Amino acid sequence: MVDWKEFEQSNHNKFNPSQSSTFRNNGQTYTLSYDFVSLVVVLVFDTMTVQNIVTDNQEFGLSESEPSYPFYYLDFDGILGMAYPSLAVGGTPTVMQSRLQQDQLTQPLFSFYFSRQPIYQYGELILEGVDTQLYSGQIVWILVTREMYWQLVIRNKCAIGDQATGWCSQGCQAIVDMGTFLLAVSQQYMTSFLQSTGAQENENGDFVVNCDSVQSMPTITFIISGSHFPLPPSAYVLNNNSYCMLGIEASYLPSSSGEPLWILGNVFLKEYYSVFDVANNHVGFALST
Repeated sequence: MVDWKEFEQSNHNKFNPSQSSTFRNNGQTYTLSYDFVSLVVVLVFDTMTVQNIVTDNQEFGLSESEPSYPFYYLDFDGILGMAYPSLAVGGTPTVMQSRLQQDQLTQPLFSFYFSRQPIYQYGELILEGVDTQLYSGQIVWILVTREMYWQLVIRNKCAIGDQATGWCSQGCQAIVDMGTFLLAVSQQYMTSFLQSTGAQENENGDFVVNCDSVQSMPTITFIISGSHFPLPPSAYVLNNNSYCMLGIEASYLPSSSGEPLWILGNVFLKEYYSVFDVANNHVGFALST
């Protein structure tokens, strides 16, 4: 976790180590890079409380120096990483991993919900469980293929409408990432994806479609571990005051296995309630309500 320390002219909440009797500084500093900017953090330890969940001796980063843009303008005060420790600075365990190591978990799960309703900017993070009112049907569990990101394998093909595409017939990797807003399509499939949806790239780099045609556009179906996860056009087309564009971007990241890599960002996760099993390394999906 990163708590911004020096927003002297902002309304951000700041962490004051002098007010904590359990604070410890381990003296290590790191530089973190985000897109085109970077910041310097020092690793520290303290007791962390999220509502009634208390984690002892949690390691996290305090920022010592960062540029004003974009951090000054962001609504949040810090970042709570939920991927695997191998992705973190210094191999720092996440809150859930720490609680697992300390045998404090009531359930080794956390789950995410994003509202599908465009008029509501609403979501929930549920630690140590699920909220059964936020999804319908059964949760489908899928094994994590690499303990770095929450990464899955797509072994079968994908479909557009009723037609098989041949995509991922030799296998693809997919990262489930709440920090990615769009659906990131492996770059080698972008051309056929755009052709299938009838989208055109405009001068802004947006993939635009006619808003009147959205209802007749095809459903994109991902087949993961034998289960079908359809994504209707109402999910992957973003409508901003009658300006309609696909909620996709190209992914140029290679997977460690060399297979094409997709990122199932919030466009996908608004459609599917997601559950993460930190003890058994599985991701679960169920249709969001």
